[in-house]
Amino acid sequence: MRRREFITLLSCAAAAWPVGARAQQLGAKVARIGLLMPVSAARAAQNVGALRRGLHELGYVEGQNIGIEQRYTDGRDELLPELAAELVKLDVDVIVTWGTGATRAAKQATSTKPIVMAAIADPIGTGIATSIARPGQNVTGLSSTSLDIDAKRLEMLRQLVPTARRIGALWNPANPVSALILEQTKAAADTLGLELVPVAAHVADEFAEAFATLAQARLDALTVQTEVVLLDRKIPILEFAAKQRLPTTYGFRDFVDAGGLMFYGPSWLDLFRRAATYIDKILKGAEPGDLPIEQPTKFELIINLKTAKSLGITVPQSMLVAADEVIE
Repeated sequence: MRRREFITLLSCAAAAWPVGARAQQLGAKVARIGLLMPVSAARAAQNVGALRRGLHELGYVEGQNIGIEQRYTDGRDELLPELAAELVKLDVDVIVTWGTGATRAAKQATSTKPIVMAAIADPIGTGIATSIARPGQNVTGLSSTSLDIDAKRLEMLRQLVPTARRIGALWNPANPVSALILEQTKAAADTLGLELVPVAAHVADEFAEAFATLAQARLDALTVQTEVVLLDRKIPILEFAAKQRLPTTYGFRDFVDAGGLMFYGPSWLDLFRRAATYIDKILKGAEPGDLPIEQPTKFELIINLKTAKSLGITVPQSMLVAADEVIE
């Protein structure tokens, strides 16, 4: 074959390559996403799966044009700063966080790398963002709840158990948002003529004492705050509620899937899926501080009818009709 014919053949072959293949051959950069999750990999699996689906819908394929670095604390919040620093050292393009603690750790680790909050209760009240419209600096994302959701959850618990008067509230004192939510819940309890009995627990060693306090409080029902720390203690909390025969409402549907009575709140899967759109915009050049923080748009009411029957509770027909899912 003549040299000129050989060169022409190579040129035609290169032109016929798929665009993606040619980009890889030319050393196109694979975007790296860092995940900072304040729970175990198993606890975050469904949410991370929703984020992956969101990225896939936008044209991202792991191993081709995107890579994901994952860091989990297994419920040990003290590891968050170290894990955040690891992601920064790996030079990821975007850090995705869940919750106030993880977001704060990421912000302390870097003031330049974009941070996308997949779900956080109150980014303004905690000082993480300047405003909803323009969060500022290197952070943006989605707010997981409004401060009145726990109050609404309390109202629904009252519908389920009309005779209840004394309600326990398990909360996390280490999260400043929890105190704000607790105040809203107390106000709702006063309006409903209920007595709220707050009991705090954060680290593992505190839960035995918290359970003992709740058991001695002569409660009619219990509400468990939307806290990832409490989610990581899911089994002990469920076992306590069952042993005490306490009608209980939760901030994560994971509890109800595992036998808890009721969940009402935002769809966590929807929030994580929507977080992918922020990643996409940032990778395409948008400044995180210019992207407005979005609120939940999809809420769910899940009722475990089997648990209700075991507690002797008749769920009002209106609640069954309103429920997004009834577990039987």
